Amino acid sequence: MTEKLEIKAVDRVEILTLQDNTIDLVQQDNNAVVQRAMPLVGLEVKNSILAEHGFSSLITVTDDDRSRCMLFDFGFSEQGAAQNADALGADLTAVEATALSHGHLDHVGGIGPLIEKTGKRDIPLVVHPAAFRNPRFMKISDDFKVFFPAFTRDKAAAAGAAVVDVDRPYPMLDHTAAFLGQIPRTTGFEKGAPNLFCEIDGLERQDPFDDDSAMVFNVRGKGLVVVSGCAHSGIVNTVAYARQATGVDPVMAVMGGFHLAGQDPDRVVAPTIDALKAIAPTYIIPTHCTGRLAIQRIEKEMPDQFILNMSGTHLTFSA
Repeated sequence: MTEKLEIKAVDRVEILTLQDNTIDLVQQDNNAVVQRAMPLVGLEVKNSILAEHGFSSLITVTDDDRSRCMLFDFGFSEQGAAQNADALGADLTAVEATALSHGHLDHVGGIGPLIEKTGKRDIPLVVHPAAFRNPRFMKISDDFKVFFPAFTRDKAAAAGAAVVDVDRPYPMLDHTAAFLGQIPRTTGFEKGAPNLFCEIDGLERQDPFDDDSAMVFNVRGKGLVVVSGCAHSGIVNTVAYARQATGVDPVMAVMGGFHLAGQDPDRVVAPTIDALKAIAPTYIIPTHCTGRLAIQRIEKEMPDQFILNMSGTHLTFSA
């Protein structure tokens, strides 16, 4: 049984997406929750926002007029998320801590330039120790394997991060945020990625993604905001564990990569959406590796809750 995690209810959670897979600078759907990136510098249309196959976010938590900031994931390329931070005018010097959803390149590639923009050294990097597991690869066949670049403790240190190894729910930002640690697998339909492998004790096996984790916040009177990176543990498992760990049942927002791209539409995608509908979040925001077809299906089946995310999108969840 998980020991209950103390997480403070806050007035506001803001999530600025520094990197996602898509961008549309003429979306024109701004409202109280959603603000899109503007292509303007002064009155000229020349501000470019980059989309890459990756995820990175700047998260600000505000309570009683005090704001705390963190980075969750760092995007794919070395400069992509950092360039977007500049284009978006994001001030990273307020960042107090960072966290990593898992050790794949599309979430850790830009760690160096982003931490450099904080102006800090030895900034905490909260991460499950299995994020440093190597080698990790996509197995096409026994003779054809595509490897992920290794993420190591030395690379984290060189980027300016001080690693905090966490395998269970861990409070951050003075208990206004929490890293979930290792997420239990309880659903029958969320089985991970069958083509992603690693070596453990010299033996090749399907990657168990022990390191896959998420961030959770609690908006006063509205419920949890759960943010995943890829949800290799399963997004339904992730939300269930967030509820269990915090003791908070209502869910305001479920956001992140749901890793439904290429998954069986009937055996995986459909039951995932059914379970998300049963959770009944106020907002559902699929990103990154959720995949075009699954995102379209989520939008169709949860139209009033659905928000289209993209690079540069600023979301505000308020009490």
